[in-house]
Amino acid sequence: MTLEAELPDSEYPETDAPEGERLVPGPEGEKTRERRRGPLFWTIAIVLGLLAFVILTPLTVGWRVWYQARQDETPRSDAIVVLGAAQYNGRPSPTLRWRLEHAVRLYRDGVAPAIVTVGGKMPGDNFTEADAGRMWLIRERNVPADKVVSVPVGNDTLESMRAVGTRFKALRWDSAVIVTDPWHGLRSKKMAEDQGIDAAASPTRSGPSVQTRDTQFNYIVRETGGYLSYVLFGRSVRSPAELRPSLTPS
Repeated sequence: MTLEAELPDSEYPETDAPEGERLVPGPEGEKTRERRRGPLFWTIAIVLGLLAFVILTPLTVGWRVWYQARQDETPRSDAIVVLGAAQYNGRPSPTLRWRLEHAVRLYRDGVAPAIVTVGGKMPGDNFTEADAGRMWLIRERNVPADKVVSVPVGNDTLESMRAVGTRFKALRWDSAVIVTDPWHGLRSKKMAEDQGIDAAASPTRSGPSVQTRDTQFNYIVRETGGYLSYVLFGRSVRSPAELRPSLTPS
């Protein structure tokens, strides 16, 4: 009498798979080994995912800041919005004057029929940034007074842009070209859009923010942090141009 023994379908019976592996059905009913993914695997995967987010997110935003800085967007709009910078007893600082000059060029090119000057004042100041800019446009560049709107509110971009959004609604305006420093374009556009404004950015090409490559890199890093702070936490970080220099220009 001959005894016949039936061999197992695979090298390991289903109950005898090596530690960390399990048997699963393969082609034509064969059993194949599949390694179980234990807690260590998932811990490493989560850590790597977080590291990728922490590294790639700032790099992506930094690239967007850099890219936006190189764009000059001048669609036909309701108004040109000049973001505030320091003023000295009613005289615009060089940074603010460069922005105002750029706004005048856009106005005369027919980009928009009005200019909006923005910005509050520091403690002890007699004039707001918005009013200093408005007076300069009227007196020095002969822009008609009824074409210059002052929004004298805010010591940071977010506070000012909220006031601009309120003023735009009152005037029934929908679109704007924002004039500011190159690296500030992305964040200011985002804040304007969040106030219901169809925003574009036309940056100045003069000033301390574009002097050297090191300076440009520092501004990009700062604006990357400022953009993330606003998007993630709703907070505004003052740009370097919004900080009053320690020395008053002659």
